[in-house]
Amino acid sequence: MITTGSWPRRRSRQLPVLALAPGLTLVMLLAACGGPAASAGAVRRACAQVSAVLSDGPDPDTDPAGYAEAQILPLRHIKAPDKAFRAALGRLDAAYRQLFASQGQSDAATSAVAAASKKINRICPGAAS
Repeated sequence: MITTGSWPRRRSRQLPVLALAPGLTLVMLLAACGGPAASAGAVRRACAQVSAVLSDGPDPDTDPAGYAEAQILPLRHIKAPDKAFRAALGRLDAAYRQLFASQGQSDAATSAVAAASKKINRICPGAAS
């Protein structure tokens, strides 16, 4: 049988634990997501990967189609840390695929690569230069 004296004491012990639950959940989410410092590090790492990919392959001025082909698969393997970065990488990948499909002869594809490269350079200064 529960006595009146034990009920409030038991409830008072549980109430602080329940009050801490939202705070603990927030701390766990920040730890899992990495928080702002980890996302800045993730962006730096992804930018380093983009720079490495775009510095590899044939000379883009001499062989635009070959250079574009060399970028397509490696760009798809980069794990961008946020939506804007993923979108910029997707546009650059699509532009390179278009340039490769045209064998480097399409002015529209060349313009698309230039525009997509500018977006990448806003996120990763100098990566697509």
